[in-house]
Amino acid sequence: MAVLENTRSTQLNTAPIGLSLSRFVAAFTAWNDARITRKALSVLSDRELQDIGLTRADIANFSAR
Repeated sequence: MAVLENTRSTQLNTAPIGLSLSRFVAAFTAWNDARITRKALSVLSDRELQDIGLTRADIANFSAR
């Protein structure tokens, strides 16, 4: 079983431009982390998903959480 670890820092300068850039980076990072998680879950078998209490439909809905 593989373990994914997310320990990224998204802190940037809090000046008006830095704040907008910081929000963009944070949103992009969240989207990319969800994409990576969906991709990792999609390669699991139905049995493996059942073991962790998920279904294929849960993977598609993961980004809405």
